[in-house]
Amino acid sequence: MRTLLLLSLALASPLTLAATQCTTADMSQWQDQDKFQSGLKAQGYQISKFKVTKGNCYEIYGFDKDGKKVEIYFDPVSGDAVKSNVER
Repeated sequence: MRTLLLLSLALASPLTLAATQCTTADMSQWQDQDKFQSGLKAQGYQISKFKVTKGNCYEIYGFDKDGKKVEIYFDPVSGDAVKSNVER
């Protein structure tokens, strides 16, 4: 019983539930997905996967211009990077 309670608390913790939130703007204000990806490719990114997250972000998985593996969340309105993970 104690294990079940601890597991429930761990799953409900704010760290577990925290998701990257990029915007609350209406999708009509978002940049076009294809044009956004083209802009990133012009900057040297190789995009393996592109998706829209539950937190209203554009998220890419791929490689930067230096060939480093990246996962980046972008605000789809401004185009600014909100969060990134780069392999070192």
